[in-house]
Amino acid sequence: MKFTRSLAPNREFRRSYAKAVHRSGRYLTLYDRKGKRGQNRLGLTVTPKVGCAVVRNRVRRRLKEAYRLNEEIFRTGRTLVIVARPESAGASFWELQDDLLRIARRMDLLQEPEVN
Repeated sequence: MKFTRSLAPNREFRRSYAKAVHRSGRYLTLYDRKGKRGQNRLGLTVTPKVGCAVVRNRVRRRLKEAYRLNEEIFRTGRTLVIVARPESAGASFWELQDDLLRIARRMDLLQEPEVN
C-alpha cells in the first residue's frame, strides 16, 4: 500500500476503539479517527468469532486487498480500524469491498472525484 501504514501496537488499536467514530455494515465495522500524520494508518481485526484460522486469514486478505485497491480515494491523515463481523466469513470479496466503500461513504471518508 502506497499511502498507508499499518497500526502495530495494541495501544493504538485501543485508542482508536475508545476515541474514534464508528459505523457498522453487514460484514464489518469501521472505526475512524483523525490522525496527525499526512498518511493513513490501517488496522485490521478478525476475531475467532469469524471462524477458524483459515477463514480468518482469508477474510483478512480480502479486506486488505479491498482497501488497497481503493486507497487513493480515501481521505489522507486518518487512522482506520476495520473489524470483521462473523457474517464476513461467508461473504465474497466483492461484498466485502462494497460494504467497506458504503460505510466509508456514509462516514465521508472518500474524496470527491476530480472533474476535468
